[in-house]
Amino acid sequence: MLKFPFPVRDANTSSGSKELGNLPEWDLTDLYSSDDSPKLQSDLDWLEQECASFAANYQGNLAALPPDELLTCVQRNEKISQISGRIMSYAGLRYYQLTTDAERAQFMANCQEKLTNFTTPLVFFTLELNRLDGTKLAECFAENSELARYEPVFRRIRSMKPHQLSDELEKFLHDLGVVGDAWERLFDETIAGLTFDVDGNEYNIEGTLNFLTDPNRAKREAAARELARVFKDNLKIFSRVHNTAAKEKEVIDRWRNMPTAQTGRHLSNDVEPEVVEALRNAVVAAYPKLSHRYYELKRKWLGLDRMQVWDRNAPLPMEDTSSVSWEDARDTVMEAYNAFDTRMGDIARPFFDQGWIDAGVKPGKAPGAFAHPTVTNVHPYVMLNYLGKPRDVMTLAHELGHGVHQVLAAEQGEMLSSTPLTLAETASVFGEMLTFRTMLDAAETKEKRRILLAGKVEDMINTVVRQIAFYDFECKLHAARRESELTPDEINAIWMSVQAESLGEAFDFMEGYETFWAYVPHFVHSPFYVYAYAFGDGLVNALYAVYADGDKGFEDKYFDMLKAGGSKHHKELLAPFGLDASDPKFWDKGLNMISEMIDELEAMEV
Repeated sequence: MLKFPFPVRDANTSSGSKELGNLPEWDLTDLYSSDDSPKLQSDLDWLEQECASFAANYQGNLAALPPDELLTCVQRNEKISQISGRIMSYAGLRYYQLTTDAERAQFMANCQEKLTNFTTPLVFFTLELNRLDGTKLAECFAENSELARYEPVFRRIRSMKPHQLSDELEKFLHDLGVVGDAWERLFDETIAGLTFDVDGNEYNIEGTLNFLTDPNRAKREAAARELARVFKDNLKIFSRVHNTAAKEKEVIDRWRNMPTAQTGRHLSNDVEPEVVEALRNAVVAAYPKLSHRYYELKRKWLGLDRMQVWDRNAPLPMEDTSSVSWEDARDTVMEAYNAFDTRMGDIARPFFDQGWIDAGVKPGKAPGAFAHPTVTNVHPYVMLNYLGKPRDVMTLAHELGHGVHQVLAAEQGEMLSSTPLTLAETASVFGEMLTFRTMLDAAETKEKRRILLAGKVEDMINTVVRQIAFYDFECKLHAARRESELTPDEINAIWMSVQAESLGEAFDFMEGYETFWAYVPHFVHSPFYVYAYAFGDGLVNALYAVYADGDKGFEDKYFDMLKAGGSKHHKELLAPFGLDASDPKFWDKGLNMISEMIDELEAMEV
């Protein structure tokens, strides 16, 4: 079933405050001029007719098609994906600008249902592809080089062959998908509609979470306790959403003979389970030398006997807490991108100039940040909730990296441009690293260098340690749900088991922190997505080490990697750099980079 992807990484007025400057808003007219646009209706009409025609032409006939006709079939399917993606991109982006608007929610749901109905006859396509004889398919590729370009798509589709159900059941699951989406919308609308009272003022969830980085410890505590109070008041809803989503997944996985709850994600990521397990084990083994060691340092810097959860992202006492204007954030990121290669800056510039970024914090806007690729004949859109924090500058660098990657990969077309999640984080994390290194090189004093290093270590711990802890939470949650319905207290206990292990002995945990699993959107929208962040960070650390060593032609090889989109496996993409993610020792390279930064911070204390 066609869905609007929700790649959220981690929602005042649209023009921003005087302090932040003029914050940009999306111009969605490159997709459609309005929700009643004649072009939108024309595309819906075309899609309905083309889906019916496609099924009439090809259902039951794929095995008999000669190579040139099979290529035409694939290209027609690709065009259907492009028009469908354009419609749902417009409906989804418009909705995420204001998730509390009933009309926008209805419009997106209606588009989703129409597209589901239109595309139900196409379920046969992947089912019949999986029934094609492998030898005959190889012969078709050998005879037609343009068809052979799609071989990676066929390979990924056919990886699901052992888990394929009957045609009738596959159509049933396709149609039923809109019901599962309703639970995701319930989560989104509940989160967006929450209000929090902090010191007598009302805030949405993004504004309240922002207080967890406030210099005032009392303000951080007040925000954390208010978050806990509101989450507890809504815990029955969040528990029901997670129980239902996990049970739905368990039923589908069981029918598909998936050996684990994670198998489907590994297949879609085109990554071997043992590679993910090696990553997970390496990170967990490194908890003591990474997060445990760093937070002990931070405890001393903050002058505390014990840290509380509201101190985890507290600014350092010596940190400059002034806001970073939007203009300064843009200039910082663009300087770093251009310093690496002016081609990167040229690709990034239209995001700022042509309404491809929506940056302001607004009531009802979806929280977090993401870059959505839309379709390959338009361009990506980036969503931020920019509050002027130094970390917001890094988030801009991160999401803009996604955007650059998506622009470069677009030349592959709809079916080959989409990068598996494990590699989708490569350009985003690399963009962050470029920005960080530019700022570090410009640091004028030891104190400024320490602040930058500490901030980067915190970001990397949040990207690696925290996301692997999230992954362990999901693994335990889904394993437990396979055995029984879970009470809110049981979910709370699973959450606390991974949090205590990952954060270390420096922390105490306030009453109520056990509910903080409730607001993480990945758990609902994209189960097991989170390890992709750690994968991307480890991969980029290794890549950056190659770049820093002066690898000849690195920039050209890097751009070739991004242009490849989803057309190559991670082994093939990393080989030009002399790297191999299937080597268990590979992950130690990236983890050691974080550890070395902590070494430098400790040395500064002597």
